[in-house]
Amino acid sequence: MTDLSELDRGAAPGAADPVKVLLHRHRELCERAVDPLEIAAGLEAHGITDRTAARFRHRDVFSLAEELYARVPRDADTAADASAAPAREGDRRRSVAVLLLPLLPGTLCAAALIALARTHGQTRLYAAAAGVVAVALALRAALRRGPLALPVALASRSATGSWTCWLLVYAVLGDGLLRTAVAGGPDGLPDGTAGGDWPLALAPLLALTLAVAPATWTAGLFLTHARRKLAASRGLEDFAASVRPVLLGAVALFLGALAALVALCAPFLDAGPVSPAVLALGVLLFVTRLLTVHGFTHAPRVILMLTTVAQVLAPATVFAARLPGCAALGAPVEALTAASGPSAVPVLTCGAGALTLLVHASRTLARASAHLRPEQAR
Repeated sequence: MTDLSELDRGAAPGAADPVKVLLHRHRELCERAVDPLEIAAGLEAHGITDRTAARFRHRDVFSLAEELYARVPRDADTAADASAAPAREGDRRRSVAVLLLPLLPGTLCAAALIALARTHGQTRLYAAAAGVVAVALALRAALRRGPLALPVALASRSATGSWTCWLLVYAVLGDGLLRTAVAGGPDGLPDGTAGGDWPLALAPLLALTLAVAPATWTAGLFLTHARRKLAASRGLEDFAASVRPVLLGAVALFLGALAALVALCAPFLDAGPVSPAVLALGVLLFVTRLLTVHGFTHAPRVILMLTTVAQVLAPATVFAARLPGCAALGAPVEALTAASGPSAVPVLTCGAGALTLLVHASRTLARASAHLRPEQAR
C-alpha cells in the first residue's frame, strides 16, 4: 500500500508538480489501465481517497485518475486499432460460450435424473456415477468462463469448492438422514429413491444446477451496471451509494429465478413446494461466488466452513444422544425438527451465512477497487 505520508510530502505546496510524483509511483498501474476508471479503482486500492486527491489539486480520485491517464504515453494505440476487428470477433464467440455454457449443468443433471428413474439395480449405480461426473465437468466448464470465472491468481486461494460440495451433499441427503435419525434410524444406506429408509431429495440438486444459468447472467448484469455506475460517479462515496442497490437487486433477481426453478422442478420429482432451504443455499453460494471472483476469498471460505460444520453437527448430535447419559445433546435439534421439520437446519445455517456474506458484500463490492481487473490489483 502506498505510504500516504510520502504522498503528502509529494503534494506539498513546494512541489512543482505533485501529480508527477504520483505518476512515478503508480506508472505500471497507469500504463496497464484501459481507461481512467481502472486508475481510480487502483488508487483507491492503494489507500488514496477523495481527501488525498484534494492535496493533489483535484476535487476527487476520478479527476486525478483522468489526469494520470492523460499523461501516460500510449504508442500502442495504432497497433490496437489494427487488431480491433479480430478481437471483436473473438469477443462475440466468447459471448456465445458464456451464454450457452451455463445451461449445460442443468441439462445434464436433468438427463441424469431421467436415467436414474428408468434404471434399476447395478445399472442405476452406473447411471448415478456417470451423471455425477458429467455434471461436475459441466459445472467446471461453466464456471471457468464468464462473470463467475475465478481469475487465475485467485483460483489457488479460494478453496471453497470442497465446502460447496459438502453443502450440496447435505441438500440431497441431509434432511432425509436427520428425519430418519430422529425417528430412530436409519437401518441401512440410501437406495437412491425418495421413499426409502434414507430418502434422497433430488429436486434441490436439479434446481441448483439449473440456477447456474441465471446466476451467471445476473452476475454479468451486476458487473455491467457496476461499471456504468463507476463511469458516472464523481467520488468514491457516490459510487458506493449507487452500487449497493445494484448488488441487492442482483441478489433479489437471482432469488426470484431460483424460486421459479424450484417450483418448476418440484412437481416432476414428486417433491414439496418451494423450499426455503434451497433458496437460502442458492443465495449463499451466489454471494460467495460474487465475493470470490472480486478477490475477497477469506470471508466466503470461513462462512462456508462454519455452515458446513453446523449442518454436519445437527444429525451428529442426534446420534450422539443415543449414548448413555448424552440424551441432552440431541434435544435442541430434535425440538427444532419437531417444530419446523428437518429443513429448518439448512434454512437457519444457510440463511445466516447468506445474510452475513450479503452484509459483507454490500461493503466490499461497493468499493471502486473491487472492480479492478486482476492484473490491475497490484
